[in-house]
Order: sequence, then C-alpha cells, then structure tokens
Amino acid sequence: MSIRTLSSELVWENPWLRVREDRVEYEDGRQGVHAVVERDDFAVIVPEENDGFHLVEQYRYATARRSWEFPSGSFPMGVSGSPEEMAHAELREETGFTARVWRDLGLLHVANGSTDQAAHVFHATGLTPGPPEREVGEQDMRERWFSRSDFEGMVRDGVITDGPTVAAYLLLQLHEKT
Repeated sequence: MSIRTLSSELVWENPWLRVREDRVEYEDGRQGVHAVVERDDFAVIVPEENDGFHLVEQYRYATARRSWEFPSGSFPMGVSGSPEEMAHAELREETGFTARVWRDLGLLHVANGSTDQAAHVFHATGLTPGPPEREVGEQDMRERWFSRSDFEGMVRDGVITDGPTVAAYLLLQLHEKT
C-alpha cells in the first residue's frame, strides 16, 4: 500500500519530542490523518552475568507504577554518538557496570503505529561493577540481578511489562540459537 503525504504540520514540541499531524492520501484516493510522535532513538542493554540479568527498577510516571526493565535510555540533549556509544553510557549511568564484550542484537520499533522511535538492543557481558551515574529523574532507581528463570517468571506473571525489555530478551534468545 502506498500512502502519499499531502501536508505535514508540527502541532506540539518540547525538548524531548515532537508531535506532527500529516494529511495523507491512500491508493484509492481517500484521505486521512496520521499523528506521529517523533522521538530520539534509545538503547536497551541486556547485561548478562552468571546465567542471569541485571535489571533496573524505577517509577514510570506515564503508567503510575514501578517497573523492572533492562537498562535503557538515550543521549542527553546536546550529546550525540553511535548507538553502541549510547548503550555504553546508559549501562554505566544506570547500573555502574562497564562491559568487556558487546553484541548488537538488532533494532526494534517501539510503537510503529504512532512513533518513529526505535530501540537499539545490545547484549553486554564481561561486566565490571562501578558506581552508577544516574540522572536527577533516576534517583529512585535500583539495580538487582535476577536468574534467567526468575526473569522469565516475572515476564510470565506480568511483573515485567516493559515492551522493549521483553522484546530484547526474545532477540537475545534468537541470537543464542544461531
């Protein structure tokens, strides 16, 4: 299916995201509107050690609940670099760990029906601990190691509901099969 963009209007923005409204024409000539949230890509890191994973837990304002997740995030405003550099920075910032071995697991679109944002997923092993360097909004964050079976149980039981975390684990499992 081809969709032709007739017009695009920025309707709202702040330092972290932009919302635009596109008027479009479909193949059959009918017209419609698509709202698109533009956000910077981010990195998701799967830090593995001793057949388990280091997760972080933090309060997520949008869902009004605490959430266990793989470390993730994007560059601060004014900072740029490669997705792998972003992953290194986020792992160190949120957990304090550095990793000796990095493997690119792939790219995930977070919610491709509404945003262009993508997650670059990396597997990190050979971990060395250090002090975290958390941002102001991450001061309530805590880090903890979970065995692989505990992690899977948390996903199955609805304790872990973060989509990028669950999808990153699936990518890891697929890479382990090859």
